[in-house]
Amino acid sequence: MRLAKSWTLTMKEFAVFRRKRYIIYSLVALPIILSLLLPLSLLLPSTSQGIPASVLGKLLTSEFTIFIILAALLPAVIGSYSIIGEKIEKSLEPLLSTPATDSELLLGKSLAAFLPSVGATYTGATLYMIVVDALASGRLGYVPLPDWNSAAILLLVAPLACIFSVEFNVIVSSRVNDVRAAQQLGSLVVLPLLAIFLLGQTNVMAIDVYHMLIVSGILLVADVGLSFVSRATFQREEILTKWK
Repeated sequence: MRLAKSWTLTMKEFAVFRRKRYIIYSLVALPIILSLLLPLSLLLPSTSQGIPASVLGKLLTSEFTIFIILAALLPAVIGSYSIIGEKIEKSLEPLLSTPATDSELLLGKSLAAFLPSVGATYTGATLYMIVVDALASGRLGYVPLPDWNSAAILLLVAPLACIFSVEFNVIVSSRVNDVRAAQQLGSLVVLPLLAIFLLGQTNVMAIDVYHMLIVSGILLVADVGLSFVSRATFQREEILTKWK
């Protein structure tokens, strides 16, 4: 595999994404909205008065798992256009006719969805930590974020969830010929990850390093399995000759 070929395709994808306002808005607006609304929902005086400090710290940590969902949701916006959008605009066929291998094309498109999604997730998480530390440190008596739990979420679970979503959306986009349908189907990938957020919010599962390592292991196995499926699904001959 020639990584230079894949990176050239990734840069081409970036240039296309910059012209698509809904992609830019999604990458900018979603992280900002989550990073501001979520901590404010817990830390405003009107909502946090009755919450003990020990419980508040756990709630802030469990709330941080929303960035796992964000890391999986954003590739559904980008990845669906990456294949179907080009098909609609008649630019996919010339691309698939190039000497680049299927693996090089798939890697290039996957990187184009993965890098901005993870970057936007990290940006939103950083803003979230700034807001939480500014509003909660006085009440808690310490700076709550970052900690080992948030580090495990950002460095392990979120990237693996993003890869899972990218691969899932490649499969969906290779089989569906409508951008909106691909986005709707691709967004289903967040449902199992939403369970982590809900279990943490209801104290059914502790959001700690131990459980995040377990979730990371499950996602890693799923990522490896989906990588084989996505490569088997992304067949340029079938897309060129049968996809209408």
